[in-house]
Amino acid sequence: MEPMMIGILVPLGFAAMIFGIAYLGFTTRNRERMALIERGADPTLFEAKKKVSTGGAMKVGLFFVGIGMGVVMAYLISSGGGMDEGAAYPAMIFIFGGLALILSHLWQRKQEKEDALKV
Repeated sequence: MEPMMIGILVPLGFAAMIFGIAYLGFTTRNRERMALIERGADPTLFEAKKKVSTGGAMKVGLFFVGIGMGVVMAYLISSGGGMDEGAAYPAMIFIFGGLALILSHLWQRKQEKEDALKV
């Protein structure tokens, strides 16, 4: 085969694999639901509970703020603190990014507790 054809076959094969996985997932779920309905299960069982969550956007936002703070802190440390620039940037990015994710988790847990008290 030509190298050009191989370059086209890989993305096509990947797309076919994704389609096949999705198709099998949907058809299997449909068969399970139909079997449960035939046995007398309540069809409202399959309705998804609507849960409004804004935690994802907050988590991503805090994560990027943490990364930005890490870059700034790494610049300050590497320029004035004498730390190697190659070590300062990854270290500060991971530290501040991780702190942002921890802060986001604590904030989300607090929100869930407040929501539980409201109900």
